[in-house]
Amino acid sequence: MIKFTINKSAFLSNLRVAKQAIGSKIAIPALSKFKIVVTAKGIELTASNGQTSIVKMLPVDDKDLGMLIESEGSILLEAIFFDSVISQLPDVTFELEEMENHQVLLRSGKSEITLKGQDADLYPRIETIQSAPFAKIEIGKLKQIFNEVAFAASTQESRPVLTGVHMMLIEHQILVVVATDSHRLSRRETRLESFGEDFEVVIPNRAVSGFGNIFSDDEEKVSIYLTSTSVLFKTETINFYSRLIEGAYPDTDRLIPEDVFYSLDLEFDVSELLHAMNRARLLTAGMQNGTVKLSVSDDKDILSVNSPEIGSSYEELNVLEKNGANLDISFNPQFIIDALKVVKEPTVRFRFISNVRPFIILPKEEGANFIQLITPIRTN
Repeated sequence: MIKFTINKSAFLSNLRVAKQAIGSKIAIPALSKFKIVVTAKGIELTASNGQTSIVKMLPVDDKDLGMLIESEGSILLEAIFFDSVISQLPDVTFELEEMENHQVLLRSGKSEITLKGQDADLYPRIETIQSAPFAKIEIGKLKQIFNEVAFAASTQESRPVLTGVHMMLIEHQILVVVATDSHRLSRRETRLESFGEDFEVVIPNRAVSGFGNIFSDDEEKVSIYLTSTSVLFKTETINFYSRLIEGAYPDTDRLIPEDVFYSLDLEFDVSELLHAMNRARLLTAGMQNGTVKLSVSDDKDILSVNSPEIGSSYEELNVLEKNGANLDISFNPQFIIDALKVVKEPTVRFRFISNVRPFIILPKEEGANFIQLITPIRTN
C-alpha cells in the first residue's frame, strides 16, 4: 500500500496541472477523482473528464519535490476535496500513507487527516498510444500558434466541426493550423525542423485553449501522437490527451483570395488601430448587430459608428501606406480587435476586394504565413 513523503507546494502545483482535465459536469463518478499511482520511479497523477485527460509524472529524482517513496500502490481520491486539504496542511512537507479499506492518512506537522479513497481499478482506462510521434515542436511556438488561431473557432454547437481547430501536417514538415466560425478565419503556417507523417485532425477548442496552462516550459519540445480518435501531446513529465472531433473540416484555403483580386491595400500601426477600434466598439455595445464603417477616400480614411440609441463617433485614421481604390465597408469591430490582439508585429496590412467580399489581415513582415480573414456586414 502507498506511502510517501513530498514537498507540499511542489506536489500541489503538479496536482493542479492534472486537475485542469476534470470537468464541471461529471457523468462517471470515478472521473471526479484523481488517480494516484506510486512506483519506484515516482508518482503519476491522472485526471480526466472523458474527453480530455492529463497524466502528470513526478519523477523520484526531481530534487524540487523532495520525494521519499516507502511503498508502492495506487488509489483514487476525490479531486476537489483532496486539493483543498493538501493546500491547508500546516508544514512544508506531508506524508501520505494508505491504510485499510482504501483510506489514506495525511500527516503534516502536528496535523493528521484521514480521507476515504477508492480502488484505482474503478478508474476508466486512459488510451495508450504506442506509435511514433507525427510531429515535434517547441512548446512556446505551439502556444503562440494556438493563441493566434483558437479565438476564431465557433462557439455554436450546430456545426460541431467548426468548434474545433483544424491541424494539418503537409509535405511532412509544414504545420498548418486553422480555425473559423464561418464569419472569420485565422490561419497559421509553420515549417517544423523535424519530419513526420502527414496528418489532418480537428482538435476541440477547449483542449487547444487549455494547452498553455498545462505546459509551462516554453523551451521544451512537445511530441504530437495521433490515433483515429485521439491526439496526445507528450513531454517527459506530461501526457495530455484529447478526443478528436469527427467530421470533415471545410476547405478553408479556397476562401483566401488570390493576389490579383485585391483592389485596396492599407497599412496601419497595430497599437493605434486597436485603440481606435476599442473606442468605436463602445458605441456599438447597445446595438443588436453593432457595426463600424470604414470609409477610404483620396484625402482621408474615416472610422465611424452611428447608434440611434447611444450616439455616434467619427475618427480619422492614420494610414501608414495606402494603395488602391476608394471603399466604404462595414464590419463587426470585435472581430478586428480579436485579430489585432494576436498580431505580434508593430504594423499590419488590410487587403480588400470590395465592400461585400471578405478581406484579409496579415502582419506586414510575415505575409501568407499568418492570415486572418473577416466577412464584412452588408448595410443599407
